[in-house]
Amino acid sequence: MHTILYKTILASVLLVLINGRVTAGPGHDHGEDTAPSMNSNGPKRLPDGSVFLPKLTQRQLGVRTIITERKELPQAFELVGKVVMDPNAGGMVQPTVAGRIEPGPRGLPSLGQAVQKGEILAYVRPSIDTFERANQTAQAAELRSTKTLAEKRFMRLKQLEGSVPQKDIDAAQSELQSANERLAAIGGSLSSREALTAPASGVIASASVVAGQVVDARTILFEIVDLNRLRIEAVAHDAEVAINIASATARTNSGESLPLEFIGAGSTLREQTVPIQFHIRRPKDGKVTPLTVEQAVKVFAQSKSTIPGVAVPAGAIVKSASNQDIVWVHTSAEQFVQRPVRFTPLDASTVAVINGLQGGERVVVQGAPLVNQVR
Repeated sequence: MHTILYKTILASVLLVLINGRVTAGPGHDHGEDTAPSMNSNGPKRLPDGSVFLPKLTQRQLGVRTIITERKELPQAFELVGKVVMDPNAGGMVQPTVAGRIEPGPRGLPSLGQAVQKGEILAYVRPSIDTFERANQTAQAAELRSTKTLAEKRFMRLKQLEGSVPQKDIDAAQSELQSANERLAAIGGSLSSREALTAPASGVIASASVVAGQVVDARTILFEIVDLNRLRIEAVAHDAEVAINIASATARTNSGESLPLEFIGAGSTLREQTVPIQFHIRRPKDGKVTPLTVEQAVKVFAQSKSTIPGVAVPAGAIVKSASNQDIVWVHTSAEQFVQRPVRFTPLDASTVAVINGLQGGERVVVQGAPLVNQVR
């Protein structure tokens, strides 16, 4: 009996092993198999390094492409630049004498305040030491005495007109006039003050004075700039670059692009570099990009010589896992292939790919960083 029961259990176990599946009893099953499965239709990086990206995902990521065209492009250079004031539309306010600051008719100007050319910004009361003031006071007293004597002599000769030579009367009159002018000059030096006027119309870019402050001569008290007439100054290490510029653009740290107009280059080195200046051209819509003097910018200067290449937006260039510059080429409807490239700047928002791309290829110009992140 025991032998038959043992054979029956052994046969049941073997049957289960053969079928490869055990069915749980009521209340012990866990439902359908919920293990995650790989979605072969989702975005993924293929073994050859290319990326599979479905059309729906492309639309969600905003992927955009352009068809490249290989042609002769201007050779461009990236220069370090900064914003400077136009010397004809701005200036500095400096006293010619040392003294104490007094407010102008409208008070001391503040930063950003608009001023007009010739407007009085402040006064400087000259500072005179005790010894000099005593000398001037004594000289004024002597001149007042001289004036009194000259006046009496002139009046006496005037009464004798006709009996004394006319030349004596004229000499007395000249002596009296000279005494008056010298006395006025001495008195003015004791009580006068220097008016500091705006050399140009614009806004106050810097102000470093308060009422009652004592300043030295030639101290820069105010700087005035016209924000609509600023310039860009860049430096080049090669004089040939400076004389071969055809066009240029500048880019601020915020990414805004500024069209420039070449003015000229210096004929002497400044810290072993050639200074180059550009006008900032006003856009057609009249909108002026807010800039400040001494603000750093990048200048992209295009030379008159050309090189063969493919122009693409700078956003199309991304870094691979090995820190190599690449672009993504759209080879088929849902497949993208990375292509190592070598490029140079073309302007503030465009680069020239000189190696790695041919004409007629479809390159990702929007959403390239997102394609690059697919794993």
